[in-house]
Amino acid sequence: MQGATVKSERQDITSPVGIIGESAQMKKIAEIVEQVAPTDITVLITGESGVGKEIIAKAIHLASKRSSRPMITVNSGAIPEGIIESELFGHERGSFTGASDQRKGYFELADGGTLFLDEIGELPLSSQVKFLRVLENGEFQRVGSSVPRHVNVRVIAATNRDLESAMRQGLFRPDLFYRLRSFTILVPPLRERPEDIPVLFRLFAEEVARKNGISYKGISDGAMDLLREYGWPGNVRELRNAAESMIVLEKGKYLEPDDVRKYLKTNTIPPAGERNLPVHLSKSVEQAERELILRALLELKGNIMELKSMLEEQRQSQDATKHGGHGSLAVGSQDDAGISIEEMEHRLIAEALGRSKGNRRMAARALNISERTLYRKIKEYGLE
Repeated sequence: MQGATVKSERQDITSPVGIIGESAQMKKIAEIVEQVAPTDITVLITGESGVGKEIIAKAIHLASKRSSRPMITVNSGAIPEGIIESELFGHERGSFTGASDQRKGYFELADGGTLFLDEIGELPLSSQVKFLRVLENGEFQRVGSSVPRHVNVRVIAATNRDLESAMRQGLFRPDLFYRLRSFTILVPPLRERPEDIPVLFRLFAEEVARKNGISYKGISDGAMDLLREYGWPGNVRELRNAAESMIVLEKGKYLEPDDVRKYLKTNTIPPAGERNLPVHLSKSVEQAERELILRALLELKGNIMELKSMLEEQRQSQDATKHGGHGSLAVGSQDDAGISIEEMEHRLIAEALGRSKGNRRMAARALNISERTLYRKIKEYGLE
C-alpha cells in the first residue's frame, strides 16, 4: 500500500508517508509518522489484529533515513520458544543440536535498517531481557558465543495485547514495558473509522482487478453502505479479503447490495437503530469475535481483581487506624471485600451505564471492552 496514489472522487487521500484514509484518526497517525520517522526512537504500535500495524511500521521505515536499508519483519508469536533467541540473535556452529553452521540472526540482518517485531507480547520472558539490552545499547551475543556484538538497528514493535495487563500478571518485564511505551501509536479498529472503508475498499478492489486482469466496474452507494455498517471484526485484513473475493468471483461486475451480502454474510448487519446489538456470525468470523471477547473479559477480570485487592488494602489500613470504633468502613467494608467477581463486574457495568446515562458506546469505552461484550453482559445481568 505504501507509495500508492489513490484518488477518491473529491481529493487525494494518500498522506505524504503513504498512509491511506480519510478519517481524522488516520490523518493524525500520518502526522505522527512524519514526525517520528526521521528519528531513531523506538516505536510501539498497538491495536487489534488486522488493523494494519505493519503498514504503519513500513510507513515509518520508508520515511526514515534508513529507507535504503532493509526492514526485517519478525512475528515473534510464530517462532517456537526454543529457537527464538537463535532467530533473533543468531548462533554459532555446534551451539545446540542441529546447529551445523554459523548463522546470523534477524538483528544482524537488519543492521543499518529497521527491525519490525510483531506480536512482541508473545516474546518469552527469558528473551525479553536480551531484547531490552539490544534496545538500550545495540549489544547482543549469538547463542553459543560469549563475544559481544553490536548493531545499529531501529526497532519498531507491535502488539494486539494489553502489555500493561501482561506486566501486572508477570508475563512481561516492567523495564521492557516502560522502555517500549515511551512512544506509542494506537491504530483504532476499522469499525471506529467507517469513513476509511470506501477508500480502502476501492484501493483493494483496483489492486486485485489490476493483478488479475479484471475490469472492475465499481460499486453502488447501497452496497457501500453495507460495507460501512458491517462490524469488521477482522478489521482491514478482513476488508481486503472480502474485496478480493468480490472482484474475482463476481468478475469485476458493478457491485450491488445483493452481491455484497453474499460475501459479508449479511445477517451480521443489523437493521437501522440496532447497529450495536449482537449478531449471528459465520464460523470464521465468529471464531475471531470470540477471541476478542475472551481477551476483553480476561482483561476486565484482571482489573476487577486489582480493584478488589486495592479495596482490601484500604480496609485493612482503616481498621489499623481506628480508635474506639471511630472511622468509616466505606467501600472497604468486609462485605465488599468478600464480594464475588460476578457481583463486582455487575456493579462496574451498572455504574458505567449510569455515568454515561445509558450510552452503551461511552460505557464500553470507559470499561475498555467492546460494545458487543457490553451488550452480552447487560443481557447476562439483566441491566436492560
